[in-house]
Formats: sequence, C-alpha cells, structure tokens
Amino acid sequence: MPSTLNMKTMKQILTALALLVLAFTALVARAQPNYTIDWFTIDGGGGTSTGGVYSVSGTIGQPDAGTMSGGNYTLEGGFWSVIAAVQMPGSPLLTITVTGPGTVVVSWPYPSTGFSLQQNSAVETANWTTVGASPEHVGDNWQVPVSPPAGNKFYRLKK
Repeated sequence: MPSTLNMKTMKQILTALALLVLAFTALVARAQPNYTIDWFTIDGGGGTSTGGVYSVSGTIGQPDAGTMSGGNYTLEGGFWSVIAAVQMPGSPLLTITVTGPGTVVVSWPYPSTGFSLQQNSAVETANWTTVGASPEHVGDNWQVPVSPPAGNKFYRLKK
C-alpha cells in the first residue's frame, strides 16, 4: 500500500508540474509582440526596407496616401517628392533646407558672384532653367525660397 500512495502522489506532482510548465509557456507566448499591417495595397513594383530586426515590404506607385499607426510605430504611404542639390565642379556648395511645412530654402555661401540657380525635374536631361526668384543675402549665404514640388526637382549653380 505505501508504494501505491507514492505513485498517486508522484502522478499528482507531475501533473501539477506539467500544468505549471504549460501555464508559463502560454504566459511567455503572450508576451511576444504581435505586429500587423491591416491595410495594404498591391500596385506595381516594390521592394523591402530592413532595419534591425524589422522588415517592411512595399510597392511602388501607391496612389493611396495615408498613415497607419499603433503603439510607437507609424507608417506613411503615398508619393514623396525629391528635392536634391547637384554639385557642379568649381561651384560653391549648394544646400537645401526644409524650413517648415511647404517651405524649402536653397542656399550657397556669400559672396559667390556670377552664379545663377537652375532647376530641372530630371537630373540626366538638358532641360535646366533659371529659377525665377532672385537670391537674397541672408547672413553668410545667398538664399532662394522654393515651394516643394509635386514631383522631383533638382537644383544646381551655373556660372
């Protein structure tokens, strides 16, 4: 009879241990973060962006701009414009600064004489045109405020 009690006690202990392990496993499994993107679109092209342990795959040409957010993360979709400086040999350093919503300033060191600011929507074409606004002398720079374009815009100084 003592061995039967020991077997029953052992079974109860093992059952209790199994339940504790199962409860701990379920608790640990629930502690893992669950990241989802509930809204998406399939257009054309695309690629993957990776940083650290996170990766986002997306498409190019998404006409549906919008913002998704949750917790500490925000994902913004849609089209982004590019405003870039094209550095010409022998020209002063051209700088582009976002100064507020809808405002960008293109600047270069003062005094730089004989240079004109030109713009183009495609860097590889010969369609460069002179920017209409005259540069203003502000501090140590020449500055020209420009509106961010709907598409890409490239700037250069030409002598």
